Amino acid sequence: MTIKPRIWREHEDQRLLRSRKLHEDFTGTDPWRVLRIQGEFVEGFEALSTIGPAVAIFGSARTPPGHPSYEAAVRAAQIFAKAGLSVITGGGPGIMEAGNRGAFEAGGASVGLNIQLPFEQVPNQYQNLRLEFRYFFVRKMMFIKYSTAILIFPGGFGTMDELFETLTLSQTHKIEQYPIVLCGKSYWSGLVDWLRGTMLASGCIAPEDMAIFHLTDTPEEAASIIIDSARRNGYLPSAK
Repeated sequence: MTIKPRIWREHEDQRLLRSRKLHEDFTGTDPWRVLRIQGEFVEGFEALSTIGPAVAIFGSARTPPGHPSYEAAVRAAQIFAKAGLSVITGGGPGIMEAGNRGAFEAGGASVGLNIQLPFEQVPNQYQNLRLEFRYFFVRKMMFIKYSTAILIFPGGFGTMDELFETLTLSQTHKIEQYPIVLCGKSYWSGLVDWLRGTMLASGCIAPEDMAIFHLTDTPEEAASIIIDSARRNGYLPSAK
């Protein structure tokens, strides 16, 4: 298989986070970026305030259609949409596409929070609400603020970033205690064993921290955990 080289380009996060060099004056640029950042927050809050209770779905952008994780994400999103939950993804390919696709094809709200990257991310076609962000931290805020649960499929560094950020916010009670569900035991069990056998055994986390997340192996089980929680917490009507 031939791997195409990525075409890197400068982007807003890189400009914002770049360290100041000797004798370089940032006073003409950084203060004005605050207004652009403010604009992204306002646009995001306004657009997402009406989507209702939602589930954020994370996972690898490299997972192709037909892969078990892709099809599981499609199935989970279909269940969420039929239950009345919106689905939020990063708007790109792979698991993001699968989540949007499942919600879109089931007639639900399918939201994509797309991000400007140094290499092009092609938005998937299954979004009925699509937002574009320049800044990762603004986009992260939207995921956290407007999700009532997160469902995480196998993925890379970006997926791990979303997972551990949410675990940290939940552990420190910066957010409500909502479901964090890992789907795919064969992929996640090694990490979970390390958390228990190394991190917990070393006293770096407490025993109750291991209960913050759930490990499942089917989209139906994952969806059941999330929908039951949404009903208990008043985000969805009680089951008849």
